[in-house]
Amino acid sequence: MSLAPARTIFLPVQTAPRRDPGLLVTFEGGEGSGKSTQIERLADFLLDEGHEVVTAREPGTTQVGEAVRELLLRTAREDLSPESELALFLAARAELVAEVVRPGLEAGKVVLLDRYGDSSVAYQGYGRGLDPDRVKALNAYFTRGLTPDLTVLIDVPVEASAERSRQRPADRIERAGRSFHDRVRSGYREMALNEPERFVVLDGTDPIDTVQAAIRDAVLEALAERIPTSRTET
Repeated sequence: MSLAPARTIFLPVQTAPRRDPGLLVTFEGGEGSGKSTQIERLADFLLDEGHEVVTAREPGTTQVGEAVRELLLRTAREDLSPESELALFLAARAELVAEVVRPGLEAGKVVLLDRYGDSSVAYQGYGRGLDPDRVKALNAYFTRGLTPDLTVLIDVPVEASAERSRQRPADRIERAGRSFHDRVRSGYREMALNEPERFVVLDGTDPIDTVQAAIRDAVLEALAERIPTSRTET
């Protein structure tokens, strides 16, 4: 009996330009990079400026996302396969996009995400050893091609990240080891080099106010391009 030749399966991805009036800003970086603090400050600033804002974290926010978060970070075995880890992140991400992100964008809001698809490319791709291009393709498929308008990468040396993380109990991914986190950081930096039009890379060891000022400048510029307002016309 002859075997049928192997076939390459391509995942269909929605590539049409977005038509919603919102702005999607994602925040990426290693452990202890200060993303949560910067998102909170930015959200307050944008609200004061009159924008409607939605904040969310990955994995999390939705019922499915929070269950996945508990499993991945606390209860799953340490040597969970990279493929299983990725599949869980993708499921949580798909639900977050469907429940929170797309509705927010369609309503014209600024959506701020603490991690998104780039995290899986960095952590499960570069970090765990899966093919980064395949991880990127799967991300696109599970989110129906939804890409950020702006990605803020807060870059922090692994030693500094480890020091900050020691201030709280380490989760399963934080315990992955120095070489793993070195690969994650390198992966993020490579992605930023490959997509300079989307990424803004900031030094996470700078003072919090300095980093926040740079983030606000980048987001305001993105807003001016994505959501023109009549404020400058009056």
